Amino acid sequence: MNLPIRNIDVIIIGAGAAGMMCAIEAGKRGRSVLLLDCSSKLAEKIRISGGGRCNFTNLHTKPENFISHNPHFCRSALARYTPQDFIALVEKHGIHYHEKKLGQLFCDDSSQQIIDLLRKECEFAGVIWQMPSTVSQIQYSGSTASNHNKPRRFVIRTDRNTLAAHSLVIATGGLSIPQIGASDFGYRIAKQFNVPVTTLRPGLVGLTFSQNDFDCFKPISGIAIDAEVSYQHISFRENILLTHRGISGPAILQISSYWEPGTAILINLMPQLNTHDLFQAQRQSNQLLPNLLSGHLPKRFAHAWCDMILTRLSLTHLSDKSIKHYSNNDLIQIAEHIHNWKIVPSGTMGYKKAEVTLGGIDTHALSSKTMAVKKIPELYFIGEVVDVTGQLGGFNFQWAWSSGYAAGQVV
Repeated sequence: MNLPIRNIDVIIIGAGAAGMMCAIEAGKRGRSVLLLDCSSKLAEKIRISGGGRCNFTNLHTKPENFISHNPHFCRSALARYTPQDFIALVEKHGIHYHEKKLGQLFCDDSSQQIIDLLRKECEFAGVIWQMPSTVSQIQYSGSTASNHNKPRRFVIRTDRNTLAAHSLVIATGGLSIPQIGASDFGYRIAKQFNVPVTTLRPGLVGLTFSQNDFDCFKPISGIAIDAEVSYQHISFRENILLTHRGISGPAILQISSYWEPGTAILINLMPQLNTHDLFQAQRQSNQLLPNLLSGHLPKRFAHAWCDMILTRLSLTHLSDKSIKHYSNNDLIQIAEHIHNWKIVPSGTMGYKKAEVTLGGIDTHALSSKTMAVKKIPELYFIGEVVDVTGQLGGFNFQWAWSSGYAAGQVV
């Protein structure tokens, strides 16, 4: 039996951060809006974010905090919906929050508060929910008249019904964290409509290393170190974290979004001081090298790192000797490696551990003002599915709010 087609002004596929923001704004404009999602749980990525407290924005958001093949694309949306705009919404709902560091804002209580905020705003705006529900087919009839009685141009067939809409918004996210439902749906829709997609890869993700580079550190996984990590002209100073597969932590997650396979990263293990000056001050010391470095680095790491670097520099004959037995050239080499520890990662920990997906819908094909596809102005892409990726620290949520708002003003 053929069910009757349900007519809607705007259909948004993907009820995450960007999708709900777009739905709220479109509903407030009097548009009929249907939010469709394949998951039975609303906004799982928001729920698990920020250790369960949702790092919902960053006070210092600027275009330079985002990576894209078209770096200026994000400027328009970010300027029209700012961190202060979302903070005002958070305060309107009585949610208490705090700045953790570097402008990063978190809920005092739980990320569920942000989900509840968005759900309430959607309900106030009259948004219709359809979840869980899967899409089997999308058809498009092409642009026609632009008056208020224009025909529904998209027909969406789902496991529940057939829907027709003036505007279709894709807010299905990227490939990161497939265990909570991430999929390539948005990229498949782009392919169907001949919208280009840039190269995809995991972002904000831990890095792995070859056996030879990392065997000595496996027994001490879990140790964190304040370090500066650099790749080409980009550097971040935050903690790095040794894992059983390689290295993670905030500084590594940040640099992973810039790192290219087959190239090296540099780690400054002691950015707070000049190690060569330290060695010169201890030139006649009876201390062993690992014991001296243990005053500035975790003890177990200092011992493992010294074993590794003395082997690399063919200085193992000094492993049981005090600092005064090292030549000045030996100490210069060791100091250089402390401040520029060069490692070539073997890869990343993959989408399962990645916080975001780098790449996505090519922004050259979209309007920066509306997020609409230039050749199909009734089709929109917002949020993570687009080739705009924020650094760690609340920037990706701000892009979700800003891009969802931009589309919500016009759909």
